[in-house]
Amino acid sequence: MESTTEGAAGLRRRPMQRRSAERYERILNVCAELLDEVGFAGLTTTAVAKRAEVPIGTVYQFFADKSALVHALAARNLENYMDRLERRYDEAEPRSVAEVVDVAIDEFVDMRRTLPGFGVLDFGAGSEWSDADPRDLYLLDENVENNTAVARRLRMLTPFLDSSRADSAEVELALRVTMEAADAVLQLAFRTDPAGDPALIAECKKLLVAYLGPYYVG
Repeated sequence: MESTTEGAAGLRRRPMQRRSAERYERILNVCAELLDEVGFAGLTTTAVAKRAEVPIGTVYQFFADKSALVHALAARNLENYMDRLERRYDEAEPRSVAEVVDVAIDEFVDMRRTLPGFGVLDFGAGSEWSDADPRDLYLLDENVENNTAVARRLRMLTPFLDSSRADSAEVELALRVTMEAADAVLQLAFRTDPAGDPALIAECKKLLVAYLGPYYVG
């Protein structure tokens, strides 16, 4: 049985049968590999199909176009990240905003260092992709940009957010600013050092702790 849907992300079919699910994951894995090798501009569905050893029609069974393929990979990256955070927070519940930030940044940095394609895409195309389809700035939610969508997911996970302001526009804005700031500093860290400059990563943590402190209760 296959679940067939086509939404804003252009995902035509989310496979449920084992064989189809394996092909689907293989296509996404190859997409990630090729992003590292040729970048977003050089990525094509034809190249993905060839590397994945599937007919081009199989790619189009699941994805409407290249942007849809990238949508799915970005969403998978986010789910991977959220799973990592949830596991870490379950293992040792943070007792301060500094511990929350340490986990969030450390897991992101580890994915950047180890996960194919993550350094190019992470959770969605950034504004620096001058050749990107404008839709690629809305990979995770058709109504808000990628960083805002990630911030909303993090807000649901993050411990001890001040419940008196949990639904306020002020907190929403603060988390959006947090994501934009972290994104900018971590990009700089990885431009400075392919493995991520430790001093800049540490400064990113300090920046976020100082900024987010007033929004948390101990």
